Amino acid sequence: MYVKNLSQLIPNNIKEDSLALRKVGLDALEIALSSVEPKKLIQNSVKIIKDKLIIRKDEFDLRTFREILVIGGGKASAQMALAIEELLKKYPKINYKGLINIPNSLKIKNHSASSKIRMNLASHPIPDKSGLNGTNLMFKHIENTTKDDLIIFLLSGGGSALLPMPKQNINLVDLQTTNSLLIASGASIHEINIVRKHLSDFKGGKFAKKVYDSSKATVITLIISDVVGNNLESIASGPTIPDLTTLRDIHNILEKYQLQNKVPPSVRRLIETGMNDPILNKPLDQPNYFKKVHNYLIGSVDSSVNEISDYLKELNFIVDYFSNEIVGEAAVFGKELFNFISHKIQDLVEKSKKQKVALIGTGELTVTIKGKGIGGRNQEMLLNFLNHVKDKKIDYNFLIIGVNLDGIEGNSMAMGALVDDVLLTQIIKNKTNFESYLKNNDSNSFFKLLNSEIITGATGINVNDLLLILLDLNP
Repeated sequence: MYVKNLSQLIPNNIKEDSLALRKVGLDALEIALSSVEPKKLIQNSVKIIKDKLIIRKDEFDLRTFREILVIGGGKASAQMALAIEELLKKYPKINYKGLINIPNSLKIKNHSASSKIRMNLASHPIPDKSGLNGTNLMFKHIENTTKDDLIIFLLSGGGSALLPMPKQNINLVDLQTTNSLLIASGASIHEINIVRKHLSDFKGGKFAKKVYDSSKATVITLIISDVVGNNLESIASGPTIPDLTTLRDIHNILEKYQLQNKVPPSVRRLIETGMNDPILNKPLDQPNYFKKVHNYLIGSVDSSVNEISDYLKELNFIVDYFSNEIVGEAAVFGKELFNFISHKIQDLVEKSKKQKVALIGTGELTVTIKGKGIGGRNQEMLLNFLNHVKDKKIDYNFLIIGVNLDGIEGNSMAMGALVDDVLLTQIIKNKTNFESYLKNNDSNSFFKLLNSEIITGATGINVNDLLLILLDLNP
């Protein structure tokens, strides 16, 4: 079981029908997490059969390679590496070695001291010196490869922070400051990663360029997506994907969020110099760099949605996957969620006559940080939802779970939270004051107080966030 505070979330002192909804929702969450375990995604996508490395329908003859180098980074990369090593151990005809940058909050299970793939602990979401040292060491490994080598690059969300390599004249502190400003600004992950690409000598296709310049080795990138739309150029800032953005795009993003005078001088100089230099300001899309690069998306939140949909249909729920692109300000989405649910009830129930409804959404909301509280995007969204509906009349049982499946949301230790009619009744009865929690972005303190936060710890999983809404219209 992933959820560690299950007894807190399903107490015996709440009404039976609400308890039943909580059990179904939390079971669905466990199914969602299990379906996107990185090790399972690797095992489903990658095989070695008769000297052939098979990825989906593509085959690579391992007899043609001298050595395999396994490198990468991201929240899911530890489990990915364990699965790859398990595979390579069964094929002793070729030597391999490797290095992966993983979050320092992650507890690694089943990692042997004799492993040839080293795990380097680094910081997320703000890069640190350990991440920089690991990334530099990966580049040294690449410099020692030949055209007859195979590089297996394991990549997932979180790789942008875990694989730092700032451009010349930009130091690590400048990179940390810029990252912090962007995260607090409310910018989308796509916008943040555009900026990260241009401040880095690793991201935005520059990893592929490094391999091309060093040895022209073959690169296989195995990718697990945590971004809306599964755009490969945005996942971990696309180290092996051509970058079509420019320094002009960075200028526009910083201007949009009023950060142009807040970022460090070194970042401002890079942008100003680059925008006036046609060579520096052109996209990095040189075809030769990517000729021997093979990118494979092996997992996303879609797997979770498919499995929990099947589970809920067996329980006679109408299931509606209403969006795979939930984006925007968490507070605004939370305020609008009640009206959205009301419209969905009217539409779906009239058509099917069923009384149990499941609404599923995936994506990634943002929070513009104004206070110094503890929280995360899903908790912020649910706090605003409760504040909006505390004066509404709701004559049905409902359960809403909003979670970041990697297990750690924002600056809290929760993956998200659970709200339902039981919690709403409690809030109304106690005349709970929301004002200080809302003003201070202190959503986790609110849900901790009400025993409604969901605790898993770092899961080693990294896909889009999950929003699950269960409605029992005939309690």
